[in-house]
Amino acid sequence: MKFINTIAVQTGRNLQKTWPTQFMTLLTVSFSVLIFSFFFLIYTNMINTGEKLGDDLRLTIYLEEEPVMEMQAQLVRKITNFSPVEEIRFTSRQDAYNSLTEQLGDNVDVLDDLDPSFLPPSIEVYPQKNLSTLADIQRFSEYLTTLPGAIKVQYGREWVERFNYFTKLLRIIVILSGVLLILTTTFMVAYTIRLAVVARQAELEILRLLGASNNYIRTPFLIEGFLQGSFGSSLGLLALFFLYRWIKLHFTGPGILQLVDFTFFSPAIMGIIFSASIILCIGGSFSSMRKFMRI
Repeated sequence: MKFINTIAVQTGRNLQKTWPTQFMTLLTVSFSVLIFSFFFLIYTNMINTGEKLGDDLRLTIYLEEEPVMEMQAQLVRKITNFSPVEEIRFTSRQDAYNSLTEQLGDNVDVLDDLDPSFLPPSIEVYPQKNLSTLADIQRFSEYLTTLPGAIKVQYGREWVERFNYFTKLLRIIVILSGVLLILTTTFMVAYTIRLAVVARQAELEILRLLGASNNYIRTPFLIEGFLQGSFGSSLGLLALFFLYRWIKLHFTGPGILQLVDFTFFSPAIMGIIFSASIILCIGGSFSSMRKFMRI
């Protein structure tokens, strides 16, 4: 108990002597966590959105002629051999005509002089619902155009490509912000601990001459790193939560957030970010002490 009290007193003394630097380090850690968590939150929500939108993603293959049963079986084999799919639907001219009639509703009279023969038969292919399917959808579409009797393939190409590019850009930003978090947190905490060590260099030398163990000298500085990591990550996540609530409050009308189910981090992910920040701060503290105290 006496050891714990002594360590607490020394830690408080260190924080008191270097509080301006400690405060700036705390803000830096919080801001770094906020930047990384913000882009990571957007990225995870876009991934989830891509998976949900994959439920409605389909490729429509327009054919020259309606395939017979044997030809349908051959087309199914060719499609599934290239890529696993959720479902394949064949639509005849008559089915397409009936569907168009339902869509026109009261304006169905525009079809009075037409018969189903003007509409092409088609195949609707529903790919597996995952982001890799979205990324490979163009290659899949190019293959489907080579099927016997295929005229063209439609799948919302522009939307898929833009979504794919956007997720790739977000992935790069998340990686860069993660690297920024690691470098900034480690450097700032190491620099802060270095100042504390220099400020108490004479006192630490006296403690060593009196027989103080390395753990006795090291522990207060490790606690400082722990406090920087815990409080800094907590403030960063708290700021992100308020930003998330503000976005949800002001952008809940028609628009992107109606399409995207924007959700916050799960407790598990917040725990990982919190723990990683503490580890980085303690690591910066330990590396600074090892270099400048030589213990």
